[in-house]
Amino acid sequence: MYELNLPPYPIKLQEKDGKRMILDFLRRKYVALTPEEWVRQHFVHFLVDHKGYPQGLLANEVELKIGDKRLRCDTLLYNKEARPRMIIEYKAPTVALQQKTFDQISIYNHLLKADYLIISNGLQHYCCKMNIPQRSYCFLEDIPDYENL
Repeated sequence: MYELNLPPYPIKLQEKDGKRMILDFLRRKYVALTPEEWVRQHFVHFLVDHKGYPQGLLANEVELKIGDKRLRCDTLLYNKEARPRMIIEYKAPTVALQQKTFDQISIYNHLLKADYLIISNGLQHYCCKMNIPQRSYCFLEDIPDYENL
């Protein structure tokens, strides 16, 4: 697939009906191996294995409703009270991270009011800490360890 700016992990792949599938360990099932899914699986393993994020507080492909519209958050981190703490949006490694990616994740955060927003294409990663009451944010130098959230 693609070389990423994320640590490797023991990837589990399989073929199903002529399609390559990758194990999503959060959903506990094999899903279609797309470039975006490749990034998602590497990033989630990075969070759990290297940053100390509890696997049980992470969820992939979370559906949101805005009126009649249905949207999907790529990954959400919840706190222990099941409130969204972090929204993560992935793009394929060939897709440049642009303002429209931030606009997309901002729409999700308008509903969820998470404390952190991350976008990644597997090569570049941007993390913002939100200040909801002041309607402001700041970019962080690195993805924080779970214990520092």
